[in-house]
Amino acid sequence: MNNSTDPKQTDAVKPSQGRRYILPSVLVLGLAVFFLSGAHEFVTWQAVADHYGALQGYANEHLWRSYIIFTLAYGVVVAFSLPVALPMTLAGGAILGWPAVILVIIGATAGASVVFIAAKSIFADVLRTKAGPFLARLEVGFSENAFSYLLALRLIPAAPFWVVNIVPAFSRMQLVPFLLATCIGIAPGTAVFISVGRGFDHILASGTTPDLAVLTTAPILLPLAALGALALLPIAYRRIMKNRKGARP
Repeated sequence: MNNSTDPKQTDAVKPSQGRRYILPSVLVLGLAVFFLSGAHEFVTWQAVADHYGALQGYANEHLWRSYIIFTLAYGVVVAFSLPVALPMTLAGGAILGWPAVILVIIGATAGASVVFIAAKSIFADVLRTKAGPFLARLEVGFSENAFSYLLALRLIPAAPFWVVNIVPAFSRMQLVPFLLATCIGIAPGTAVFISVGRGFDHILASGTTPDLAVLTTAPILLPLAALGALALLPIAYRRIMKNRKGARP
């Protein structure tokens, strides 16, 4: 019996294993460059207020170009997990108005899918072997009710967006359900934040920064929490029915 390894097979495996690290490495590098370069110091509400007139004027003169730039920029922000997505959503509402709802959903879903693919390609196998019982329970839950679980996580803004992009990758959730749950789940919250951003229009136009404390008030959070609870109803129903069947003699 010949146990020798074919050099051609070895050479073919190495590049494929190396390629799976490219996308995650690019995303981590981009996040590091964002902070190390000092770019995060320029992405502030004060910067938006200082240049609000110019931004509004450009959007009025080049509306469709502004839509495209905003969508692509939002996708990049989400893909690199830059901590400016919420301010960008509010600024989009102030500058672009209600169309920003669609633009944010498209950009966020595209960016989230990039993070999901990167996490699934490199982290899932490692974390599955090291995270222990918690990940095992999480994986079971996602494998049985992946869409409802993710939909609830998207609807309830209780965890950072980038965390919810990565967590499903620890399970065996597929890309298409991930995209659908993300697209549907972020829609209500996006509409709420764009509405708040529209209210910031006059504040930013005056050169002052808005008070973001409004985002943590009950009128904003309670409706989103209620929607998240509704998304969990199918899971609760399945568990109740399963328990009833198990209790039958």
